[in-house]
Amino acid sequence: MKISYNWLKQFINTDKTPEEISVILTGIGLEVESLEKVQAVPGGLEGLVIGYVKERHQHPNADRLSVTKVDVGAGEDLQIVCGAPNVAAGQKVVVATVGTTVYPTTGEPFKINKSKIRGEESSGMICANDEIGLGTDHDGIMVLDADAVVGSLAKDYFKLNDDYLYEIGLTPNRADAASHLGTARDIAAFLKLPVIKPDVSAFKIVNKSLPVEVVVEDATDAPRYAGVTISGIEVKESPKWLTEKLAVIGIRSINNIVDVTNYVLHGLGQPLHAFDAAAIKGNKVVVKTGLAGKVFKTLDGVDRTLFADDLMICNAEEPMCIAGVFGGAASGVSEGTKAIFLESAYFNPVSVRKTSKRHGLKTDASFRFERGTDPDMPVFALKFAALLVQEVAGGEVSSEIVDLYPAPVAPFEVELAYKNVDRLIGKAIGNDMIKSIVKALDIQIVHETTESLSLKVPPYRVDVTRDVDVIEEILRIYGYNNIEIPTQIRASLNTSVRPDKDTVQNAISDLLTANGFNEMLANSLTKAAYAENIDEAVKILNPLSNDLDIMRQTLLYSGLEAIAYNQNRKAADLKLYEFGKVYSTREDKYVENQRFSVLMTGVDNAAGWNVKAKPVSFYNLKAVVDTLLSRLNVKDYTVEDTANANLAYGLQYVKNGKVLVDFGAVAKVALKKADVDKEVFYADFNFDVLLNLVRKNKIVYQEVSKFPAVSRDLSMLIDQNVTFQQLKQIALRTERKLLKSVDVFDVYVGDKLPAGKKSYALSFVIQDEEKTLTDKAIDGIMQKLIYNFGKEAGAEIRK
Repeated sequence: MKISYNWLKQFINTDKTPEEISVILTGIGLEVESLEKVQAVPGGLEGLVIGYVKERHQHPNADRLSVTKVDVGAGEDLQIVCGAPNVAAGQKVVVATVGTTVYPTTGEPFKINKSKIRGEESSGMICANDEIGLGTDHDGIMVLDADAVVGSLAKDYFKLNDDYLYEIGLTPNRADAASHLGTARDIAAFLKLPVIKPDVSAFKIVNKSLPVEVVVEDATDAPRYAGVTISGIEVKESPKWLTEKLAVIGIRSINNIVDVTNYVLHGLGQPLHAFDAAAIKGNKVVVKTGLAGKVFKTLDGVDRTLFADDLMICNAEEPMCIAGVFGGAASGVSEGTKAIFLESAYFNPVSVRKTSKRHGLKTDASFRFERGTDPDMPVFALKFAALLVQEVAGGEVSSEIVDLYPAPVAPFEVELAYKNVDRLIGKAIGNDMIKSIVKALDIQIVHETTESLSLKVPPYRVDVTRDVDVIEEILRIYGYNNIEIPTQIRASLNTSVRPDKDTVQNAISDLLTANGFNEMLANSLTKAAYAENIDEAVKILNPLSNDLDIMRQTLLYSGLEAIAYNQNRKAADLKLYEFGKVYSTREDKYVENQRFSVLMTGVDNAAGWNVKAKPVSFYNLKAVVDTLLSRLNVKDYTVEDTANANLAYGLQYVKNGKVLVDFGAVAKVALKKADVDKEVFYADFNFDVLLNLVRKNKIVYQEVSKFPAVSRDLSMLIDQNVTFQQLKQIALRTERKLLKSVDVFDVYVGDKLPAGKKSYALSFVIQDEEKTLTDKAIDGIMQKLIYNFGKEAGAEIRK
């Protein structure tokens, strides 16, 4: 959501800077994702001053050039060569001094340098409108009024007001804050200031020459519907102040009537719709459902087939608008419109949300209606909009305000106990503080005792219906940062013998974080393009967007999106891990599994003066996987080639018929889906299986042996289909007690070997915990290994 600082200050009188307001908003739960300065014109007229042309002479070497002497204040006169035909002595002009960058209406910005033009020195530029972005006129220089102050800044003369734009990450529950008024309410509550609402006292009904009858057939989906007609208007371009207000928040000007509805929408949070009064057949507006199968053309020119539950705004003969979502092409305001019917309503959020979803229409109006608007706002917004329409388009109010509101929405009644506030906040902030914050939040205290408050919460706060919601609001305004961290922590001892999920997860996190990994947390909602099997995907019936329409089936794409985001911001070397759940449907049942992922990309170590950068490889990831399993004391698993379709190559560890982990290099097709152009290595752990194995393990301390370990090597020729895992298992079966480890340290495949053969060099660590091994004992073990390698794997020992 975009909020303008200057616009915000129309609702609250504060001298807080944009940066201070940004900190306040984030602190009270309206997180400011970005703060950007917005200039009224490019460059903000920086470096431009008002000058006075003291002298003007013909250039000695050019017929169309003039040499001028210009006073720019502080006793400084500049000689400037000017090519404008209308320059003359005695004029007040705009001067771009040396070093200034000017931003023309068309073309690229350029810097003013001291130069010689046809032999005459020039120290600046006398500006035309289009040369500084103030218009398109280039017939001559700008000649200012005689009262312009020499030496003053041009931006002050033209009264340019720079603005600041907040990008706020609005959470779905905060529909009340989806406007400048709503945002101002929160700031006012924090600063204990009043909210300034527009003055609508000037609204008056001039005549009743254009009455429109309104009939609401479905009061459930349209609890409140209001409207008024304005005749004698002129549809044209909006005035500068209005277009600038909308432009700051990224809204393109359409015409003065549509711009007023957008201004009220973003200002007060109340969506409006303007109908061409001439299109309202029978001078009758009917709000109803039940038009299933009828084709309706919306403002974007698309024919849409209506559903039975679509709430429609109709005239006496046909539909004109999809209520709360989108207007119709036949009833919209055009240049020929002379009178309008202005609609302001409160629609059922569920009805609007379903209609918006069915037609795939997401508009600023539906965004607010489907989350819940203020049912007390329609008439006030209508009066404010009518005054604005008369200001920018002329005309007069030509009917009574129709306001059909048969069952007013009641405030939420909440009982709030002081002790619960203190308990949930974790600090006693005092009853007076609680009451002051409650009042600042526009919550009415109906009755109070020494122990509790009886409250009425305004209906525009659709997310505050229980005492815990009110407590959250109190804490939000009081300030999370004002809750001190306690010096003592009380906790009960965990007497569980088996490690629980959190214990295992913390052990994994500690190990990875200590080795340079960062933990990430991603949304469980994702897009269908990432589905491994779309038929088994858990689909969202009412998704927020097309990119969040299914529950994720893998943690891979969450990680790849994080990698893409960081790589696009020049952070290419990443080590990430995530704990999360994946979802699927099988045999009409929902299945939820706990997973754990590790991702690595970029370089393993940065380049230095004495070391070269080393790219991450498959073996870096394998080392992490093996270290994690060793830390959790998970052993005796088998190694197989991965069957994960998202991996180009890799391995999987299997125990008791269940896959512990799949890991390897991510396939290019998966990388392309997430717009990642670097190689990524990924490990996917089945955390549920891993947790069960850890719970069965008993890690027993064993004293470090006092007797030395002995290392021996063997080089052998084997068939290419024989794996290291097979050789390792043969070795461990051959010597169960004294053989401590088996590793491969060299592999060779080439034309110097027989066809179908490869060479492996293995190292063995042998140790007796009770005595020093003799050469005879060691040789005996090695002979048994050589024999069994030959017998079971067809190995030939190489000398």
